[in-house]
Amino acid sequence: MIEEIRQKIASGLYEFSKHAVDQSIIRNITIKEVQEAFVSGDIIEDYPNDKYGPSCLVLGYTQTQRPLHIQCSYPSRTIVKIITLYEPDPNLWMDFKVRRN
Repeated sequence: MIEEIRQKIASGLYEFSKHAVDQSIIRNITIKEVQEAFVSGDIIEDYPNDKYGPSCLVLGYTQTQRPLHIQCSYPSRTIVKIITLYEPDPNLWMDFKVRRN
């Protein structure tokens, strides 16, 4: 599934939710960084029963090695929707991949 997501992002077949736009501004995350993060990204959590539709959490790194978490819709949609995005807190995540208890 990550390859399909990468292809859609690379082809410009994605959009940001209003929440994601707001969060990208607050957190100073650029569109370029989002695109970079998907190039190296891997799915670390899957939400097939999410109330707004199936989605997943991707961990990727920008060219400057900034870690980003990006929740997006499944690629089965025509356009991948970026739901939210943030730089993960190392106190809440082990290697930014697994939630700490």
